Amino acid sequence: MADKYEQVLELAKRRGFIWNSFELYGGTAGFYDYGPLGAMLKRRVENIWRDIFVINEGYYEIESPTIGIEDVFIASGHVGGFSDPLTECQKCNEAFRADHLVKDIMDNPDTLGADELTKVLNKNNIKCPECGGKLGNVYEFNLMFKTSIGPGGKRAGYLRPETAQGMFVDFQRLLKFYRDHLPFGATQIGKAYRNEISPRQGVIRLREFTQAEAEIFIDPRDKTHPKFAEVADIVLNLYSQEGQAEGSSEKMSINEAVKKGIIAHEFLAYCLAMTYRFLMRVGVSPDKLRFRQHMKDEMAHYAADCWDAEILSERFGWVEVVGIADRTDYDLKAHAKQSETELTVYVSYDTPKKIERFAVKPDMGILGPMFKGKAGKIANALKALKPEELSADAIELTIDGEQIKIEKNAVTFETVCEEVHGENIIPHVIEPSFGIDRIVYSLLEHSYSEEEAEEEGEEDKTRIVLRLPAEVAPVQAAVLPLLTREELIKPANEIVKMLRKTGILVSFDDSGTIGRRYRRNDEIGTPYSITVDYQTLDDGTVTIRDRDSMKQVRAGMSNIADNIHELIYNGKSFEDAGKKI
Repeated sequence: MADKYEQVLELAKRRGFIWNSFELYGGTAGFYDYGPLGAMLKRRVENIWRDIFVINEGYYEIESPTIGIEDVFIASGHVGGFSDPLTECQKCNEAFRADHLVKDIMDNPDTLGADELTKVLNKNNIKCPECGGKLGNVYEFNLMFKTSIGPGGKRAGYLRPETAQGMFVDFQRLLKFYRDHLPFGATQIGKAYRNEISPRQGVIRLREFTQAEAEIFIDPRDKTHPKFAEVADIVLNLYSQEGQAEGSSEKMSINEAVKKGIIAHEFLAYCLAMTYRFLMRVGVSPDKLRFRQHMKDEMAHYAADCWDAEILSERFGWVEVVGIADRTDYDLKAHAKQSETELTVYVSYDTPKKIERFAVKPDMGILGPMFKGKAGKIANALKALKPEELSADAIELTIDGEQIKIEKNAVTFETVCEEVHGENIIPHVIEPSFGIDRIVYSLLEHSYSEEEAEEEGEEDKTRIVLRLPAEVAPVQAAVLPLLTREELIKPANEIVKMLRKTGILVSFDDSGTIGRRYRRNDEIGTPYSITVDYQTLDDGTVTIRDRDSMKQVRAGMSNIADNIHELIYNGKSFEDAGKKI
């Protein structure tokens, strides 16, 4: 039996979905072009994502640069820790992910350090997969593409490895946009870049890829979701930490998973539900989808809980396509520290509270004349000191690397009782992050089928069909005059115009037999084909053919655009589209 991955890629290349980049020059791994049909398929997937997260959830979309300055990625941890373990063959110089080479020997090899992986390679006598040569010591390879900004490269920069950081950096602007009210979210769809060591998984592992991410800022004291009841009964295939230990997943309602503590809280569970609805809507097979919880030893240090939506591929097994994480307050704290800017939200109490607090009062009348431009920084540093630090005869501070001695008469302190109406808090962040390219490939694989079918006298009995949902299919309708005759071409062109006015992407095809034209459209996933024949000239009706069932109905030409639009977007049944033939 032919490899389905090869079948899908052959169709994708032949019919204009996906092409190898730079083919004219021999190509290079980790880069693919989207052809005319692939680009439209990808846009439809992105727009359904927008419909769910932007239109219906109300998380407005922003667009930030794909190049970021170094400070951003120092704060995020990418400069110091965004790396994969690399080993190189000492004979052919080919590079490999060391953790991938030992995945059949060890559980969770991605948790091992470079030295540990080197020991595993040597102990198991693992050789170069390409030439059998000896592999060198493992070392950490940073995956970011580095660049420089401006003439002479005075400022370091990086191509962003994710879209998320732009939303964290814009937090203050977003907070004002949402009128200082939690929860709120921002979304972004765009390119990200990772200099993968050895991308040998085709379109699954790319060096340039598209992410769709939402960063949802919530009150850490209340992680319930106002619309949780709407999704509580959705049943997901959950591969929890306990399930992984036992080697089995379990189907469970979202409500039950939260009650049992399997999913940390309602807000995270709601995002799992939205992910499920999105993947179902774009055409992922439900029997090839599961949600896998990160094990404790692979959970990011900043995450309270994290789940991956994984799709089953015939060649690659379970592939992560979405990550849904509770990132706590890690990101805002990190950027606040790096930028020396407070990133908080003021939250009012329902009723005021009486609290005692330690108050430090620097005397600016003394500090100002004495320290001039540094007086403000000194005052802030004094306010951060504890009582025991203020009790010494003289107070020593380090400001901008300079040791400064402050006399006791320049500062007073006391315990005061205050009525407090609210507090500044650092929001927690819930992040659903979607790999659009992996999802697009998964749709092609899941929708691809070959079957024996005889129709319209076609000689080739093998029918290749992409059973994409109608709103996802790149071409949504094909108009086919039965014969290449002017009297049939004219009404066919009128139908094309009517369909285009309603926003439907339509193709016109009058080349070859009608059966061959049906097959061409089946291959690219066109859900409906409209045939104009001589009966059209008599009674103004046309034939509509359904891609999946190959059934046909006769319907009026005058309202054909509304009819097709209802079939694609409003769930109209094919039987209601016209009179059965």
